[in-house]
Amino acid sequence: MSEIATYYDMLAILKQIGLEEKQAKIYLACLELGETTVVEIARKTGVKRTTVYENITEMISSGIIKTSARGKRKTFLAISPQDLKDLLKKKEELLEQAMPQLMAMSNVGEAKPKVWFYQGKDGVLQAYEDSLNYPDSEVVGWSSGEVVKMFSMKECEQYIAKMIRKKILQRLIVPSDKEMNKFIIENSRQLRQTKVVDFSEYPFKIEINIYASRMAIFSVKDKMAVIIESDAISAAMRMIFRMCWRSLPEK
Repeated sequence: MSEIATYYDMLAILKQIGLEEKQAKIYLACLELGETTVVEIARKTGVKRTTVYENITEMISSGIIKTSARGKRKTFLAISPQDLKDLLKKKEELLEQAMPQLMAMSNVGEAKPKVWFYQGKDGVLQAYEDSLNYPDSEVVGWSSGEVVKMFSMKECEQYIAKMIRKKILQRLIVPSDKEMNKFIIENSRQLRQTKVVDFSEYPFKIEINIYASRMAIFSVKDKMAVIIESDAISAAMRMIFRMCWRSLPEK
């Protein structure tokens, strides 16, 4: 009874260190049998020969099983428990070396900016509507008339109506082109303030919106948008906007 318990204990431990159940059975069988064949491993484990072949190939690749050929007969040998320990330690060291790069790639840490990409007309609209999740707030940034090249005037009006209902204020720096002049006339009704820059000198082709702890960048020409969530980035961009806003005359 104790031998059975020990076998299943070893099986459980091998599974915990990353081996699948069949691989754990194959390793223990090879360890007991010494240099052996697939037929003998299958008989010992009760695992089908085809399944033994599939798993043992992976185990050879990972260094857990060694193989050799005697004439036409191929044999297999499990590495010793000490060698298995050393192999796992080496993998742990490799993971430790890669940890800084892996942590840098991680997008789940609270201190790391989170980034979302949107593509196509529907994606860009989804990015615009993200600001609607922050009612009774303010959106500041740089706008352009490019948006009407992707959306109809009706679609633009529907989005603005949603902003009005949610009492979201806007302060925007806009170029003096024909499309933007149509929106400027509606500033008061649409809860918006604007300051105008010379279109010939500043022909904006993208839009940048800053709200909450987010910055959204829209490129109608590329049919894409990017939203970055970061307290530091949004605060810095808000300061840059404030400098630009204060330097422009009131209209």
